[in-house]
Amino acid sequence: INAFLAGSLIAVCSALLGVPLVLKRYSMIGDGLSHVAFGSMAIAMALNASPLAISIPITVLSAFLLLRVSSNTNIKGDSLVALISTSAMALGILITSMTSGLNTDVTAFLFGSILSIGKTDVIISLVLAIFVVGFFVIFYNSIFSVTFDETFSNATGIKSSLYNSLIAVLTALTVVIGMRLMGAMMISSLIIFPALSAMRIFKSYKSVTLCATIVSIICFFLGIVLSFIISSPAGATIVVINLIIFIIFALIEKIKCIF
Repeated sequence: INAFLAGSLIAVCSALLGVPLVLKRYSMIGDGLSHVAFGSMAIAMALNASPLAISIPITVLSAFLLLRVSSNTNIKGDSLVALISTSAMALGILITSMTSGLNTDVTAFLFGSILSIGKTDVIISLVLAIFVVGFFVIFYNSIFSVTFDETFSNATGIKSSLYNSLIAVLTALTVVIGMRLMGAMMISSLIIFPALSAMRIFKSYKSVTLCATIVSIICFFLGIVLSFIISSPAGATIVVINLIIFIIFALIEKIKCIF
């Protein structure tokens, strides 16, 4: 029950945040931040500290760094994400190998351990979902404007840098909390796949956002149920279900174009 509740909430958050990230061509930020989160959790375990207490501030700081440095240097977008993510992952693995080794806790953060989710994780996921959904409902028009035209947004008085920062922070929090669900290796798929699938069929921003949220929840439930039936890793099964849905939506798009 805890796995279903927390997973559904994380799926909703990931889908909502994934739409503006994909449209702004910054979808790999989720993958980069997941690697940073793993590195920081490895440091926390080496110091016998709380993983969330160390990982959340470091990952949020990295999200700000990705936005600021990318907009003010010659290292842009995907190159900067790759630079930071690979460095953080390498640092985390190095620290882990020098301290506790690849124990159960480390593999859970790498590949996910959804059945170990407790009531505390559900509460944290609920609080995060309230913030994310509330953010999108209250500031929908501003998010829409910033997503498609930052120059116009700034000209009309909308502080695009503020909204970009809020999206980055919420994405960082979603990644850190969702790592227990999917693991550092797969959490970015929850952000990318639903948005890409929805864009195959729908063209309006609102329709894409709603469809991505529904697809994300359905894929999560199907993945969890199927993983229980065939005794497969939950995170990997959810990703495969997302891939199948994406292929189906892409085929529907092709059929619509033909007819």
